Amino acid sequence: MARLRSLFLQMWHAHRPLAIFAVGNLALAVFALVAMAVDPRVLGGMPIWTKPFKFAVSFLLYTVMWMWLISRARGWTPANRWMGTVVAIAGVGELVAIVLQVIRGRHSHFNIMTTFDGLVWSFMAVMIIVLFLANLVWSVLLWRDRGDDRSITLAIRFGIVISIIGLALGGTMVSPRGDQLAAEEQGLPTMSGAHAVGVPDGGPGIPVFGWSTEGGDLRIGHFVGMHALQLLPLFALALLLLVPRLPVLRDETARTRLVVVAGSTYAALLTLVVWQALRGQSIVAPDALTLGVLGAILAATALAAAAILTRAPDISSHDDDSHDQKAVPTA
Repeated sequence: MARLRSLFLQMWHAHRPLAIFAVGNLALAVFALVAMAVDPRVLGGMPIWTKPFKFAVSFLLYTVMWMWLISRARGWTPANRWMGTVVAIAGVGELVAIVLQVIRGRHSHFNIMTTFDGLVWSFMAVMIIVLFLANLVWSVLLWRDRGDDRSITLAIRFGIVISIIGLALGGTMVSPRGDQLAAEEQGLPTMSGAHAVGVPDGGPGIPVFGWSTEGGDLRIGHFVGMHALQLLPLFALALLLLVPRLPVLRDETARTRLVVVAGSTYAALLTLVVWQALRGQSIVAPDALTLGVLGAILAATALAAAAILTRAPDISSHDDDSHDQKAVPTA
C-alpha cells in the first residue's frame, strides 16, 4: 500500500493538470454508472449514459499511463509538459460535449441533424484533432527518452506506434455514407459518418462496449489500437514482477525479445479485428477464415515465446545484489 501511495504521489507531482483530469474522469465514470441505474433513457440501443462512462474510463486509463510515463522519463522540458496540458484541456472539451448531448438526449458523434448538433460535432472534431496532434508530438518526444530497462523502453515504443495507428483509425468512421450524402443533398436531416459496417448503427451490441453483434464495427480497432500504450508497457512490467517465480526472466534480453513478440502479436490482432470489421463481420461471429488467421497468430506467438524462454540463459536467483540491480531495474 505504501508503494502504491508513493507511486500515486509521484505521478501527481509529475503533471498536475493530467492528475486533475484523471480524478475528474474517475468521478464522471462513477456518476455515469449511477445515472445508468436511475435514468431509463436509451440511445442507439444502449443506456444513454453508457458513452460518458466508456469515454471517462478510457481517458482515465490513458491519463494514468501518461502520468506514469512522465514520472519515469528523463529530461522533460516545459514544451513536453504543455502537451500534457493541451491533452487535458482537449479531453475536457470532448467530455463536456458528450455529456451535453446526453443531457439533451441526442447523439454526440456524427450528428448533424440540426444546426446546434452540427456545431457540437464540429467542436468535438476539433478536440479530437487536437488530441491526436498533441499525442503525436508527445510520442515523438517520448520516443527519444531511454529508460533503465530495454524491455520497458521497447514496450513503450511499440505502444506509441500502435496507439497512434489506433487513434488514426477513428478517421475511418467520420466519412459520410452514400445514403447520408444523398439525404444531405436533398436537405434532409442526417448523420455524417458511422461505425457499423454492413448494418445500421444502433443495432444490438455487446454490453457496455456497444460493438455490433450483427455486423462489423470500426470502433473495435480504434479501441484496441488506442490502448496499446497501456497494455504493452503493463506486459513489460508484469515480466519484471514475474522474475522471482521465473528466474529465466532475469535476463533482460529474454524480456526484450518477449516484448517484441507481444508487440508483434498485438499489431497482428489489431490488423485482424480491423479486417474483420471491414468485411462486415461481427466480432462475436467470426467465420472460418477469421478463426484460422487467429489460430495462426496465436500459434506463432506461443512458438516464439517458447523458443525465447528455452534458449534464455539460466540466471541463478542467488546472483549478487549488483547483478540483480542491473538485470532487473525498478519500474
